[in-house]
Amino acid sequence: MPTLLESFDDIPDPRMARTRRHSLRDILVLSVLAVICGADGFVQIEDFGKAKEEWLRKILDLPNGIPSHDTIGRVFSMLSPEAFSASFMRWVGTVAELVDDEVVAIDGKTVRRSKDGASNRGPIHLVNAWATANRLVLGQVPTSEKSNEITAIPELVAALELKGCIVTIDAMGCQKSIAAVIIKAEADYVLALKDNHPTLHQEVQGFFEDGVLTDFDGIQHDFHEESTQAHDRDEVRKVWTSSELDWLPESEDWAGMKSLACVEAHRTALGKDTSVHRRYFLSSIPDLAAQEAARIVRAHWQIENGLHWVLDIAFREDEARARKGHAAENLATVRSIALNLLKQETSSKRGIKTKRLRAGWDHRYLLKILGD
Repeated sequence: MPTLLESFDDIPDPRMARTRRHSLRDILVLSVLAVICGADGFVQIEDFGKAKEEWLRKILDLPNGIPSHDTIGRVFSMLSPEAFSASFMRWVGTVAELVDDEVVAIDGKTVRRSKDGASNRGPIHLVNAWATANRLVLGQVPTSEKSNEITAIPELVAALELKGCIVTIDAMGCQKSIAAVIIKAEADYVLALKDNHPTLHQEVQGFFEDGVLTDFDGIQHDFHEESTQAHDRDEVRKVWTSSELDWLPESEDWAGMKSLACVEAHRTALGKDTSVHRRYFLSSIPDLAAQEAARIVRAHWQIENGLHWVLDIAFREDEARARKGHAAENLATVRSIALNLLKQETSSKRGIKTKRLRAGWDHRYLLKILGD
């Protein structure tokens, strides 16, 4: 918590000095605590503050009491989202210990009800980085209204310390420029390849199809098979990898490309026929083992289950109606801070939603979440 507070001190206060009745640090800390304890908007943040004012005065200054929801909302709408996000990423850098070969999944998510019709502005779309071993949000950046994830991902990668990690991105981020940025960050990549690169996709698809038919006769390769059973569905995954790229001239155009992977999933749902689907990947990992490729591809989907699903279900992010100015984006950063703090508290085996309720009921547990 001290390092989080220190990171807040670096954020410029957007208000004129003569209008500040409440410190920026008090407003930000109050908001983080309220969101940890179940608040989903500015009115609830104010109500939390008033209900807990006596206790909050032990850790906050509050010279003029609890700020109103209008004040909190106005500050969030004016606050620089770039400065707030940068302070968040600096703080995460002090608490997250990324291990070598940790999979960092990058993917985007839209906050659906943040659309501002009055300003003719669409909903905000954020690109998140999720450390799958640490189970922490490492950072997030928005896509501008006139661009997409392709321009936001390099900005996010450049802002993070990813040396030694393996970055995974879906087909939208399978771009030569993004591969180059990842290699520059001294990380490796595994990028999903689809029809947004039609020629390369067809060539890689043909290579693995021919390889499977001929049992990769004379071709350097590795193979791994695994199976899982869950949710009334059986799944068998077959994985082939190869570092033989002499036949693929385009590989020289991709910074650091050293191997290819193919994942074939056989899914059998209860009472239904088996479906078979193949996916293809480009990788900078030399001599990528098939079992390691299976681990990496499987880990990527944690960003959906461990982050996006939790934000929607436990934090009701898709229902958030903050719209004015930068409010929606800054409130999304508060949710990421709250989620990281909740994830770091491991004494309770309950889900995030239950942890939030308990934090609101029990000051001792809230302090434990804050690392006290």
